[in-house]
Amino acid sequence: MSDPWKTKNWFVSSWNYNDEVTKNFSFPETIKFHDVTLRDGEQQAGLVFKKDEKIRIAEKLAETGIDRIEAGMPVVTKDDELAIKEIVKRKLGPEIFVFSRCVIDDVKRAAECGVDGIIIEIPSSKHIIEKAYGWSPEKAMDISIQATRYAKELGLYVVFFPVDMTRAELDWFLAMIEKVSTEGHMDALAVVDTMGVLSPHAVSYLIKEIKKKIKKPLEAHFHNDFNCAAANTAIAVSEGVEVVHSSVLGIGERAGMAAYEDVAMILRTMYGRELNIKFENLYETSKLVRDILNIQVPDNRPIVGDGIFDVESGIVTVWMNRCLESEDALEIFPFHWDFVGQKHPEVVLGKHSGGASIENWLSKYKLKADKDQINNILEKVKAKAYEKRGLLNGNDFIGIVKSVIG
Repeated sequence: MSDPWKTKNWFVSSWNYNDEVTKNFSFPETIKFHDVTLRDGEQQAGLVFKKDEKIRIAEKLAETGIDRIEAGMPVVTKDDELAIKEIVKRKLGPEIFVFSRCVIDDVKRAAECGVDGIIIEIPSSKHIIEKAYGWSPEKAMDISIQATRYAKELGLYVVFFPVDMTRAELDWFLAMIEKVSTEGHMDALAVVDTMGVLSPHAVSYLIKEIKKKIKKPLEAHFHNDFNCAAANTAIAVSEGVEVVHSSVLGIGERAGMAAYEDVAMILRTMYGRELNIKFENLYETSKLVRDILNIQVPDNRPIVGDGIFDVESGIVTVWMNRCLESEDALEIFPFHWDFVGQKHPEVVLGKHSGGASIENWLSKYKLKADKDQINNILEKVKAKAYEKRGLLNGNDFIGIVKSVIG
């Protein structure tokens, strides 16, 4: 059996599994992925899903092994409500949840959709309660108790979702969740970093403080304003959080949130956790969402970027040729392209190409050139890349080859 850090699908650092690193981990037995693409994802400015698109994405998420789908917020539009009901009706496999304000009517409409559970939000920092909502802290506490009790009466699984938790006054926040837990109802508590302002080192501390006050399953909902969402989520799970809130490509409010592709890969490869995720669907699922929304992601975006298996550097081309020939691809890439449903590595031509790159392309077109001609072609390739400020295509290459060898 291979070591957990080196398998046929990935090759990460063995230090991740060092006893000194792992001795204090408290991973739950089962880790669930709760996808929020259809709700928080759509809250990214300018993004809109139509009803049939929501259903297509929900079907794809089910195929990919997502455990729970947050299908939307029934009060947003009639189309959203109809989409949620249709997703429920199709019995895709994952549990279906909806998001709700801490309002009795919202909870009622959620239950009428036939969903399994509900995420009930309430502001949890005194400053946002008073300045953004115009409420008193006591009012926030009272309506939290009423709405969560009502959701329980309707038979819903209730996840209490305290907005702006990570900027709240700790004593007030802990008193709030304790009171809602005892006088209202929560089946689980979402640890919510609404503004993405929690440092990785603070995650463990916060979760430990919460566990001192309530004994409820915890879920992680981290936004990505400082690019910490995926790392923070992984740390939260290592502290016993059981449910990961994430979205395809990390889309969501402002800078988005933890991307399920990133979190799943981190947990599987660097922490050795078994998940229900079908990793070979990662690229395909991201492509579906990209195509529906007509959004672009950087070519070098982790896991699902279109260019992450492209090789331009001349020296890396030499390494890749040797390693692919001996089936040692993971000497060059940290995970295998097939594992995440990506394309086979490709040598591309640009400013940083070398002689080996030219030889690869000559072979692709079944052409031959001597050493001097290869050097001449390479010089022209670099000049063309400089002129284009980008990569060369097949026509560019053939034109240069013709100019050199006729």
